[in-house]
Amino acid sequence: MASPQTLSGAERRVVATWAADCAERVVALFEAEAPADGRPRDAIARARAFARGELSPAEEIRRRFVAGRAGREVNSPAAVAAARSAAQAAAVAHMGAHALGAAAYAAKAAGLAAPHRPQTVDDEIHWQLGHMSAEARSALRRLPPLGENSAGPLGSGLLASGILASIIRAIQADLARPDRPASSS
Repeated sequence: MASPQTLSGAERRVVATWAADCAERVVALFEAEAPADGRPRDAIARARAFARGELSPAEEIRRRFVAGRAGREVNSPAAVAAARSAAQAAAVAHMGAHALGAAAYAAKAAGLAAPHRPQTVDDEIHWQLGHMSAEARSALRRLPPLGENSAGPLGSGLLASGILASIIRAIQADLARPDRPASSS
């Protein structure tokens, strides 16, 4: 039986676009430190190609860790988080819940890059929610709440603690709001 964190292939393609949008907003933080390293930007491009149906999940499952490894080669925490956001976006081809990881790492990166502006993380979450399509919102609503299912990234791993967990919980709380439409139909 597949994990409820997987989502269907069609749903993963929808949320991959949103995850790529989230990661793309912070990739420059990585590039400022490692301008010659194109792995995070390539991961974002692959997430978009997957969303368009140009890449298969099998192709991307093998390549999903490439951008994350780039994060080990930079020093600033914001650059590391930006690389991880791109890696999570690419990993949506494998499991839809990685879209929330892409968003969480992007908001974390934005916050780390602007420590003098404590509202930056909240501002980024607000942008992410405002740029989520109705279809992506509907798909992400199908994911289990953070920490309730161990068969995927929303289990007890890195996304389930600290600021990443706070960000994901904020996104999931917004997704659960009854006044927000689940779909455009």
